[in-house]
Amino acid sequence: MNVHEHNGRLTDKQVGVLLILPGLAVFAAIILYPFVNAILMSFTNRSLLFPEYDWIQLENYRKVFADPYFTKTLVTTALFVLGSTIFPYTLGLLWAIVLNQGFKGAEFMRGVTLVNWIIPGTAIGFLWSWIFNGQYGILNNILQALGLLDTGIPWLGQTGTALLCVIIARTWQMLTWYMAFLLGGLQSVPKDQIEAAHVDGANNLITFGRVILPNMKQTALTVFILGLIGNLQHFDLPWTMTQGGPARATTILSIEVYTTAFKNWNMGKAATIGTVWAVLLACFSFIYLHRINESD
Repeated sequence: MNVHEHNGRLTDKQVGVLLILPGLAVFAAIILYPFVNAILMSFTNRSLLFPEYDWIQLENYRKVFADPYFTKTLVTTALFVLGSTIFPYTLGLLWAIVLNQGFKGAEFMRGVTLVNWIIPGTAIGFLWSWIFNGQYGILNNILQALGLLDTGIPWLGQTGTALLCVIIARTWQMLTWYMAFLLGGLQSVPKDQIEAAHVDGANNLITFGRVILPNMKQTALTVFILGLIGNLQHFDLPWTMTQGGPARATTILSIEVYTTAFKNWNMGKAATIGTVWAVLLACFSFIYLHRINESD
């Protein structure tokens, strides 16, 4: 029902504006203002140690991009994001295919699989830190019992294995998330097309590549992009397990921002790294939104 202004009442457009104002106010206070403030802070030498600060224009950006440690952080972040997305995505897809067969007990297995998704990331970090512990970790105990090791390996204390350990822990944590969404994509594929492919003599592999995958392509790509975005902003699991060490081997962008701000007290530089981090996240978010618009 239209409301006319000449009757002394608000129009539909004005009512709509009033309805979205509370949401806009919350968005501006909680998200927009801190984001803009962080960008402005990146042009200053602000520190938690001193109340005064100066505007230094692009000096923070020059220092950050000239810092070889920052380049290493970008590489480590890329390895973490790719490894923590590809491994659980692949395993989650395989497990979704198994559960999609509808065998007896499949529903129970799916419920059991989802248990680790509800466990807090910090608890998972402590669990895998115990597994990979060099002195009393269960992994070393198993390998020694099998005669594969003579002495324990400090998995989280070596630069060559620490990042892989974190990726394995993240894979275990996220596998069920990918499984749940990919299973939904598999179940949306028309069964008559699958049956027709089998009638034509196609085996399971050909049926998956020519029938199932094209039908769930949008879901598969969307889930993969969301996984990249989630891993790019992940913090709690790597921090709990290694705190960025040893020798910065597991320092990703989220940890770099935290340590720069709250251990080195350099808020200006932390805001600069955070701005670069936000730009990278925006790129993946743009790809995700583009995929959503294409699907519509």
